[in-house]
Amino acid sequence: MTLCTSITGYLQELFVGIIIICLVGLSHIQLNLDSEEMCACIQCMAGSKEDPWFAEHYKNRVPKLLSRQNSELHPNTSKWWQRLQGGPSKKNYSAVVETLFSLFPDEEHYSDAGPHRCRTCAVVGNSGNLEGSHYGHLIDAHDFVIRMNKAPTAGFEKDVGSKTTHRAIYPESAVDMDNSTHLVLVPFKILDLEWLISVFTTKHITRTYTVVKSTIQVAKDKVMILHPEFMRYVYEIWLQKQGKYPSTGFMMLVFSLHICDQVNVFGFGASKDGNWNHYFDKRYYHFLNTGVHRGSAEYNITLKLHQKNKIQMYKGW
Repeated sequence: MTLCTSITGYLQELFVGIIIICLVGLSHIQLNLDSEEMCACIQCMAGSKEDPWFAEHYKNRVPKLLSRQNSELHPNTSKWWQRLQGGPSKKNYSAVVETLFSLFPDEEHYSDAGPHRCRTCAVVGNSGNLEGSHYGHLIDAHDFVIRMNKAPTAGFEKDVGSKTTHRAIYPESAVDMDNSTHLVLVPFKILDLEWLISVFTTKHITRTYTVVKSTIQVAKDKVMILHPEFMRYVYEIWLQKQGKYPSTGFMMLVFSLHICDQVNVFGFGASKDGNWNHYFDKRYYHFLNTGVHRGSAEYNITLKLHQKNKIQMYKGW
């Protein structure tokens, strides 16, 4: 009887110990699930910081989209942005911002990261390697589909899809959009912000350094503005100041790393015959490192992100 009592007591203590260990373990798991590092996907973008190279580049506290609250520019950002415009501007930036957010949503977007979110994003470039790819259904299956500039979908649905949730443009590349698409303005100059205001009010700006649309079809409540601080971050941290400034496509790729949990990239790089043409314009060929962009650096970083399993890159061939 004494032996049985001893065994029973031992088993009770052992059982209690196991319960405590399990509770501590579950508490630790819950702590991880509640962390901003986690998401509901198998692999989370923000949880990739164990990779030294990625952690060195990925700065999640950089403001992504402009709002009244974060509109004051760091002096270094202001100087860099002014250089893109050819020098200091006499325009009143603060007044322009005030007008912007009397017209457009003034809020913090995409701050909902957490253990219950699994947001999939397709960043769709304009490369000729999309031709014949049959990626259309795959692209459309993503939560967000981000396209750049004037890239059309009509007539190319089988290869590029038909869904567009975000389109990044600047005045010189503006196109009409349906009411389900967010306009993401990439402002290279204060005049770009003024143009956006003009589109929805006076429609008086018809020219920047070239002729631009005085009005476009787009839902006012879906207008967003990429933050100049984010643009500088992409240029200095990701590109290490190569070129004059990043391409719109590369900025949207980095942007997607910050608002999405899983990122798939389509239409970046050369076509299978080595040409750097657009899928919608075979007559247009551009060289990789001409003009203001350092295309080879952008492409190599994109490849590295793919090799490190931070993104999945679809080449079309």
